This record gives sequence, C-alpha cells and structure tokens, in this order.
Amino acid sequence: MSDNKNNVGSPDRDRISLSEDYEVRDWAKSLGVSEARLREAVGAVGNSADKVREYLKG
Repeated sequence: MSDNKNNVGSPDRDRISLSEDYEVRDWAKSLGVSEARLREAVGAVGNSADKVREYLKG
C-alpha cells in the first residue's frame, strides 16, 4: 500500500514507513539515531513510533 501524502496526522504520524526515504531520514533525525539503527528498531518492534521510541530507550 502506498503512502498517501494527503493523509497526514494520526495514524500516519504514529507509524514509521521504511519504504519512503524522506520518512526514514526525518524519523532518524527526530529520534537522534542512524538510519540503520532506526531500521533495526522497526524490525524488532514494528512500525509504531511509540514502540520504536521505547525500544531505542532501552
């Protein structure tokens, strides 16, 4: 399913899409991690931004 850029806000803001380069770049910057670390976190806990944040804290 493609990322519809007209649908912004929740739940779009609550999910991290690894298929969009700009999202990977922006999320990595926002969370203060490398793109590789972000991909690792999403692989471990899924694409929920809250779960990724928790994973990165631990």
